[in-house]
Amino acid sequence: MVNQFLSIQEEMIEAEIEEKKSRFIASVFRVNSEEEALEKLKIIKKKYRDAKHHVFAFRIANEKERFSDDGEPSGTAGVPILDILRGEKLENVLVIVTRYFGGILLGTGGLVRAYGEATKEALKNVHKVQMKLCTEYEISMEYSYLDKLNYYLKSKSIKVKKIEYHEKICMNIIVEKSLEEEVLKEISDVLDRNANLKVVGTYYFV
Repeated sequence: MVNQFLSIQEEMIEAEIEEKKSRFIASVFRVNSEEEALEKLKIIKKKYRDAKHHVFAFRIANEKERFSDDGEPSGTAGVPILDILRGEKLENVLVIVTRYFGGILLGTGGLVRAYGEATKEALKNVHKVQMKLCTEYEISMEYSYLDKLNYYLKSKSIKVKKIEYHEKICMNIIVEKSLEEEVLKEISDVLDRNANLKVVGTYYFV
């Protein structure tokens, strides 16, 4: 798995352009899997059920990329969208461009430009973020170590996801995979090797 990739902060954003009376509505989603991308496509098809075409392209980190022209001439719709995602180096991103036909044929060149422009217009409004492969750990420790550990975590800018106070303190932290070996050793030293750490999960995090 790659340690990091570029994605978008927004869960969903839309933009619209008009070309020779045809409307092109670009819907951009942050997605984590092909299954999620196809579910978003169903939602857009339902929202714009009277539209003639629902063209899409997506890229999923470590998995795949896919596109569909949805009835438009081959290579004039899904491919331009996918090429833009590749050019922007964006992953875990789905773009759907819905077209309402305006009665005037655009030709292959016109379609390529229109689908590309709609995609670019929507992507103007997103905020790009670096997604990093991280491991979430749960730490169980005595109360006497809390201040020392908090000081260390703050000095390393390590995110504390949650903390619970029971007989012992249970703290969940998120550690970048690339720094994992170093951080775990240093935490063990801070806690005098007197704490229990267990992996909760591994996932991408901003």
